[in-house]
Amino acid sequence: MNDLLLTDCTLVDVVSGSNVPDAAIAIAGGRIAAAGPRAAVPSQAAATIELDGAHVLPGLINCHVHFGLVLPGAEGERLRGETEAARALRMAANARATLQAGVTTVRLVGEEPYADIALRASIRRGETVGPRVLCSGPLLVATGGHGWELPGTREANGADGFRHAVREHVKHGVDWVKISVSGGIAGENEAIADAQMTHDEIAAVTDAAHARRRKVAAHAGPAGAIATAVELGVDTIEHGYFLTDEVAELLVRHGAWLVPTINVSRAVAFFEKIGAPEWMIARALAAGELHWAALQSAIRAGVRIAMGTDMMPSEPFDGTSVTVREIEFMVEAGMAPVDALRAATCRAAEMLGLEGTVGSIAPGLAADVIAVGASPLDDVSALRDLRLVVAAGAVMPR
Repeated sequence: MNDLLLTDCTLVDVVSGSNVPDAAIAIAGGRIAAAGPRAAVPSQAAATIELDGAHVLPGLINCHVHFGLVLPGAEGERLRGETEAARALRMAANARATLQAGVTTVRLVGEEPYADIALRASIRRGETVGPRVLCSGPLLVATGGHGWELPGTREANGADGFRHAVREHVKHGVDWVKISVSGGIAGENEAIADAQMTHDEIAAVTDAAHARRRKVAAHAGPAGAIATAVELGVDTIEHGYFLTDEVAELLVRHGAWLVPTINVSRAVAFFEKIGAPEWMIARALAAGELHWAALQSAIRAGVRIAMGTDMMPSEPFDGTSVTVREIEFMVEAGMAPVDALRAATCRAAEMLGLEGTVGSIAPGLAADVIAVGASPLDDVSALRDLRLVVAAGAVMPR
């Protein structure tokens, strides 16, 4: 007998881009046992949830998250004296809120040294409620590089220094390695256009990481820094504020991914909420037009895109969560609704190397599913009407 049966629903097949009406999903042992037309799915289960015609799709995947995020401003100052215990509790609370917002998998891309590793282990043991977590450890930067003053970074210098840092990360069990190759929005004494790592340093990171079967994510803003990172083997570009048509074509040729986090150059209400300094708000908004053009260039060129927010996945944004708003922004920039949905499900899973585990609803995959009122294949704003979250077969309280 199955553990749980979801019935009276429409199944959203994100891979084929089609809806399966009058469907059911059977869940056993935290995995999908069967899914499809109701008549083809065994009806015996320990528990049944009638979904009143809701649309069921895979849990969302957010590929750019910091659960221990500390930013410049009033809120950041309050957190700078945070103890390790307080940070662990805050990260756990953010993990729970993320799951309740329908995000069942995240990639953490820069945390207090190995706090993310501990959180991942706690979630796996069932001690902490949270999404599936992939870890990068602290963000690796050159001395004085982007984010150097924040708790989730580690400084290194020279090829040997960065190579050693990567090996240290792998020793602790990271899934990914993240570097900053340029300046960014949140660094006061830098510009987004600043190049911050040498060719030798970037190559040392990619060589050391790939040798241990880890992929590399690069915070990168200017087109030149993006091109250099891609040519030297970086797997994903984060933000890509000033990406151009030519560099977009380069990403396509190399098979690199883009995680645009387009909301960060539009988040005026968020910056005001955290008491961000004027220089940070001005820099973010000044990047907005070029950042939007960069996303449009990537869409036109066919760059592989995965969704990420660089804010807590459950953070309110324009009447919904920032995760949903990020997906809406992708559509507004020219992406087809089905492709925007895939960027937060099956394609994000592919980027993370989890395509055989999550990202779609099929027998054998993890039972990470959400239910919404209407079909997001027609209008991704249907994701605003979140009705059910199931993670590894467990129904999350709302």
